[in-house]
Amino acid sequence: MTQRLRGSTAATAAGALGVGALLAVALAGHRDDFEQALRDAPVWVLFTATALQLVALLSRCEAWHTCVSAAGGVISRRRLFHAGGLGNLGSLLNAQVGAAARIGILRRSGRDEVPHVPALIAAEVPILAIEAALAVLSSYTLVGPLGLPWWSPLAGFAVAIGVVLGLRKLAGKGHGVWAGLAVLRSLDGRRRVTAFVLLAVFAQIARNWLVLRALGVDASVFDATAVLIAMVVLSQLPIGPSVGAAAVVMILGAGGVALTAAAGVLLTATGIAGALCFAAWAGIDVLARPRERARRRALRVARGAAPAPAA
Repeated sequence: MTQRLRGSTAATAAGALGVGALLAVALAGHRDDFEQALRDAPVWVLFTATALQLVALLSRCEAWHTCVSAAGGVISRRRLFHAGGLGNLGSLLNAQVGAAARIGILRRSGRDEVPHVPALIAAEVPILAIEAALAVLSSYTLVGPLGLPWWSPLAGFAVAIGVVLGLRKLAGKGHGVWAGLAVLRSLDGRRRVTAFVLLAVFAQIARNWLVLRALGVDASVFDATAVLIAMVVLSQLPIGPSVGAAAVVMILGAGGVALTAAAGVLLTATGIAGALCFAAWAGIDVLARPRERARRRALRVARGAAPAPAA
């Protein structure tokens, strides 16, 4: 695992440098405009974008808690959020490292309170399947920027729905990997996961739109949605923090490379800030819990040793 993580880190560093070099070439002659765009970004926009990223992370973590509980996990929501907050730091490298980190931390936190690793891996699948269906449904926003056939979103959505229905049939069969899909057997479970995934997606679309408009990019909600889809796709590649700038330039670069690159940098920065805030809470809460338990234990002992009141 350590060797694989090192390899992924090296690949991500190389990919980020490569994308950074391409962006530097694209920005040649636009450096002043790029720096001015970064300086002109309102502070309140940065704080709001960071808060929206936190909303997205917390919502997705709640969807994950629903999937893990349906798969047989009895670990508390608080401890699962600890794993989500700390493990999300791995997503700064790429999505696969983030998922592996969350699962590893969760297993270490409560090995007897969560399903085995195959089921935990499968517990991520319902969330990914719903995200994929939403992305394909919204992919008509990419038809223009990428020159896709008009019918491709419809075909992709049909395939995505077929995948979800197939996963539902496999859900809960046996106690191995299929146990992780158990949430799909319940109408309430499907609704709950879908609701939290939608909340996470809408928060990210709002974040994209807010930052793009604040920097003067003439972007619609559909453009912000297209940027989100591009970011999700590019996050599967080992290009690290350069995902934001690459996605925005790829979708909206025709409207001005300097502004779109600056918007991508700010999206990346506020995304990292949101992840760090979540991780900071998780780390502080993990460190504080033993002290809190010791304080409560001492208080109970003190109360038990107190003399009984006189009759």
